[in-house]
Amino acid sequence: MNIYFACSITGGRELEAAYQEIVAALKMDGHEIPTSHLAQAEAMENERVLAPREVYERDVNWIKNCDVLIAEVSVPSHGVGYEIAFALGCGKRVLCLHQKDRRVSKMISGNSDPLLEVVSYAALNEAILRARIFLQGL
Repeated sequence: MNIYFACSITGGRELEAAYQEIVAALKMDGHEIPTSHLAQAEAMENERVLAPREVYERDVNWIKNCDVLIAEVSVPSHGVGYEIAFALGCGKRVLCLHQKDRRVSKMISGNSDPLLEVVSYAALNEAILRARIFLQGL
Protein backbone atom coordinates (compact mmCIF):
# COMPACT_ATOMS: atom_id res chain seq x y z
CA MET A 1 0.00 0.00 0.00
CA ASN A 2 1.18 3.54 -0.75
CA ILE A 3 1.08 5.53 2.51
CA TYR A 4 1.62 9.26 2.88
CA PHE A 5 3.13 9.60 6.37
CA ALA A 6 2.67 13.10 7.77
CA CYS A 7 4.62 14.45 10.74
CA SER A 8 5.75 17.78 12.11
CA ILE A 9 8.86 19.29 10.56
CA THR A 10 9.00 23.01 11.32
CA GLY A 11 6.46 22.77 14.16
CA GLY A 12 8.88 20.73 16.28
CA ARG A 13 10.89 17.54 16.04
CA GLU A 14 10.67 16.20 19.58
CA LEU A 15 8.96 13.01 18.38
CA GLU A 16 11.41 12.33 15.56
CA ALA A 17 12.40 8.94 17.00
CA ALA A 18 8.73 7.94 17.14
CA TYR A 19 8.23 9.01 13.52
CA GLN A 20 11.22 6.89 12.53
CA GLU A 21 9.91 3.81 14.35
CA ILE A 22 6.42 4.09 12.86
CA VAL A 23 7.81 4.49 9.34
CA ALA A 24 10.29 1.63 9.82
CA ALA A 25 7.54 -0.72 11.03
CA LEU A 26 5.25 0.13 8.11
CA LYS A 27 8.07 -0.26 5.59
CA MET A 28 8.95 -3.62 7.16
CA ASP A 29 5.35 -4.64 6.52
CA GLY A 30 6.00 -3.99 2.82
CA HIS A 31 4.31 -0.61 2.45
CA GLU A 32 5.63 2.16 0.23
CA ILE A 33 6.11 5.49 2.02
CA PRO A 34 7.29 8.29 -0.27
CA THR A 35 7.54 10.65 2.72
CA SER A 36 9.72 8.34 4.81
CA HIS A 37 12.63 10.79 4.52
CA LEU A 38 10.62 13.31 6.59
CA ALA A 39 11.00 11.09 9.65
CA GLN A 40 14.79 11.27 9.43
CA ALA A 41 17.00 13.60 11.47
CA GLU A 42 18.14 15.55 8.42
CA ALA A 43 14.59 16.31 7.25
CA MET A 44 14.62 20.00 8.21
CA GLU A 45 17.98 20.60 6.60
CA ASN A 46 17.02 18.77 3.40
CA GLU A 47 13.64 20.49 3.11
CA ARG A 48 15.20 23.92 3.69
CA VAL A 49 16.89 23.87 0.26
CA LEU A 50 13.57 23.37 -1.54
CA ALA A 51 11.39 26.28 -2.58
CA PRO A 52 7.96 26.38 -0.90
CA ARG A 53 6.23 25.82 -4.26
CA GLU A 54 8.35 22.71 -4.90
CA VAL A 55 7.39 21.24 -1.52
CA TYR A 56 3.72 22.03 -2.04
CA GLU A 57 3.54 20.53 -5.52
CA ARG A 58 5.55 17.45 -4.53
CA ASP A 59 3.49 16.77 -1.41
CA VAL A 60 0.12 17.38 -3.05
CA ASN A 61 1.11 14.98 -5.82
CA TRP A 62 2.12 12.36 -3.26
CA ILE A 63 -1.20 12.76 -1.45
CA LYS A 64 -3.17 12.45 -4.69
CA ASN A 65 -1.31 9.24 -5.49
CA CYS A 66 -1.36 7.63 -2.04
CA ASP A 67 -3.84 5.03 -0.86
CA VAL A 68 -4.09 6.46 2.67
CA LEU A 69 -2.56 9.13 4.87
CA ILE A 70 -1.25 8.34 8.34
CA ALA A 71 -0.32 11.33 10.48
CA GLU A 72 1.35 11.57 13.87
CA VAL A 73 -0.35 14.70 15.24
CA SER A 74 1.03 14.97 18.78
CA VAL A 75 3.14 17.99 17.77
CA PRO A 76 1.03 20.79 16.25
CA SER A 77 1.86 21.56 12.61
CA HIS A 78 0.10 23.80 10.08
CA GLY A 79 1.44 21.63 7.26
CA VAL A 80 0.17 18.36 8.73
CA GLY A 81 -3.26 19.90 9.32
CA TYR A 82 -3.35 21.04 5.71
CA GLU A 83 -2.24 17.63 4.45
CA ILE A 84 -4.98 15.92 6.47
CA ALA A 85 -7.67 18.24 5.09
CA PHE A 86 -6.33 17.91 1.54
CA ALA A 87 -6.31 14.11 1.77
CA LEU A 88 -9.88 14.05 3.08
CA GLY A 89 -10.89 16.39 0.26
CA CYS A 90 -9.40 13.88 -2.18
CA GLY A 91 -11.49 11.10 -0.64
CA LYS A 92 -8.52 9.42 1.08
CA ARG A 93 -8.79 7.52 4.36
CA VAL A 94 -6.81 9.23 7.12
CA LEU A 95 -5.50 7.94 10.45
CA CYS A 96 -4.32 10.48 13.01
CA LEU A 97 -2.23 9.08 15.85
CA HIS A 98 -1.41 11.07 18.98
CA GLN A 99 0.06 10.45 22.40
CA LYS A 100 -2.62 10.19 25.12
CA ASP A 101 -1.18 13.07 27.13
CA ARG A 102 -1.15 15.52 24.18
CA ARG A 103 -3.86 17.99 23.24
CA VAL A 104 -4.97 17.72 19.63
CA SER A 105 -6.64 20.46 17.62
CA LYS A 106 -10.42 20.31 17.84
CA MET A 107 -10.46 20.73 14.05
CA ILE A 108 -9.09 17.19 13.97
CA SER A 109 -10.60 15.61 17.10
CA GLY A 110 -14.03 17.12 16.37
CA ASN A 111 -14.13 16.15 12.70
CA SER A 112 -16.85 13.56 12.07
CA ASP A 113 -15.75 12.75 8.50
CA PRO A 114 -16.21 8.97 8.09
CA LEU A 115 -12.84 8.81 6.29
CA LEU A 116 -11.02 10.12 9.38
CA GLU A 117 -9.98 8.06 12.38
CA VAL A 118 -8.28 9.70 15.38
CA VAL A 119 -6.54 7.38 17.83
CA SER A 120 -4.60 8.07 21.00
CA TYR A 121 -1.84 5.79 22.21
CA ALA A 122 0.07 5.31 25.46
CA ALA A 123 3.14 3.59 24.04
CA LEU A 124 4.72 3.62 20.61
CA ASN A 125 4.10 -0.09 20.02
CA GLU A 126 0.39 0.65 20.49
CA ALA A 127 0.57 3.37 17.80
CA ILE A 128 2.18 0.93 15.39
CA LEU A 129 -0.43 -1.73 16.19
CA ARG A 130 -3.26 0.78 15.62
CA ALA A 131 -1.73 1.78 12.26
CA ARG A 132 -1.56 -1.89 11.26
CA ILE A 133 -5.19 -2.47 12.30
CA PHE A 134 -6.24 0.61 10.32
CA LEU A 135 -4.46 -0.67 7.21
CA GLN A 136 -5.86 -4.20 7.57
CA GLY A 137 -9.37 -2.78 7.68
CA LEU A 138 -9.09 -1.21 4.23
